Amino acid sequence: MLSRPGRAGAESGLEDRGTSRFLARRTRNTAKNLVRGLRCWYIPYLKSRYYSDRFRPLLSYLFTDWKCNVNCWYCFTWNNKVKGMTPETARKSIDWLHGVGCRVVAIMGGEPLLRKKFILDTIKYGSDRDFFMYLPTNGILMDRDFIERAGASGVAAINLAVDKIKVAPGLPKSFDRIKSQFKHLVRLREKYGYIIFFNINITSENTEDVKELTRIAREHDIGTDYHMNEHPVIEQKHYKYLDQGFWISEEHFRKTDELIDWLVERNVEGWPMVNSAEHLRAMKSFVRGKGRPWDCRAGINSLVIRLDGTLAPCFELYSTDRDWGRVGAPAFDHARLRETKKECNPKCLSTCNYQVYHYYNTYSRGLEWVFKHIYRGVSREEDGRRKAADADGRGKGKGEEARA
Repeated sequence: MLSRPGRAGAESGLEDRGTSRFLARRTRNTAKNLVRGLRCWYIPYLKSRYYSDRFRPLLSYLFTDWKCNVNCWYCFTWNNKVKGMTPETARKSIDWLHGVGCRVVAIMGGEPLLRKKFILDTIKYGSDRDFFMYLPTNGILMDRDFIERAGASGVAAINLAVDKIKVAPGLPKSFDRIKSQFKHLVRLREKYGYIIFFNINITSENTEDVKELTRIAREHDIGTDYHMNEHPVIEQKHYKYLDQGFWISEEHFRKTDELIDWLVERNVEGWPMVNSAEHLRAMKSFVRGKGRPWDCRAGINSLVIRLDGTLAPCFELYSTDRDWGRVGAPAFDHARLRETKKECNPKCLSTCNYQVYHYYNTYSRGLEWVFKHIYRGVSREEDGRRKAADADGRGKGKGEEARA
């Protein structure tokens, strides 16, 4: 049956208005993220360059929990017997960071969403003080209500840790497991303006999954962040999988090299990635034990705040018994940091700290980092209309199915 011309015209008009609203909201969010990027990243960066003799971290990692709801065999940063951070320590940490010029807080675990109310309160406390509040999570405990509340609290970025398409032994963070959460997350991002990206750990068992996850990210206009699976830098007494951590050895070099080449090509083409192409290329020599020294900025422009408010330079040195100070009284002596890094630098290719090093040394790279926070691919017209329809509540059948 042919549609009546009048009805078709009316539907077309609704679609056009819906698309216009969708694009207007996206433009508004792009501007919002640009301002936030400049305020939270670039201005603190300029001040850290100007006051180079002072402790002015750009990036902080606030470990709120050491507990986790999954068991990834390669992960040594969890222990379900350890109590989490208190709200008082979280607030004190954010206040201190504000005073030393830092405006970026990454909430870390374990799995932060094991205490949702605490995390929402922490996001709001930081956001109200003009912090870029960044939430990594495996997404399994996330639901639409939490996403709405996190968005309303001012979360700036949500990082979904996912390594496989389907669950596998020792690799439980799969896309299939969080599909419904991911749909809600993507659907609501235009409403709240947060950034989304996948956090993917490259292991001996997931090279094809990494490609597929990268394609899924591209299809949904979100970014990606890659880590090379690394042995613990120092002994972790609670860690049980030293021989089963999916480490990359000689038999895996060929397929890992092919994956890295593929990722570099996508990076150069402009697919949004946290990693620089330089960092991706460095992974090849790193897995062969031939990593080149790099200027790690841990303890200088980045730091970790432990559960009890004590400090460490980075994740890898979280469990060190050296005293690096505490909130309000840092003890990151540069000479001691240099000596420590002589030992750990060859064993580490930290994605987080490598990006700080890569983007820190020139002003133009600093701006490039800011623009990474606002880039979004341009969807096809029909895809844009579909997203607009979802956002506006039209297409009742599809909307009800998605909410179910």
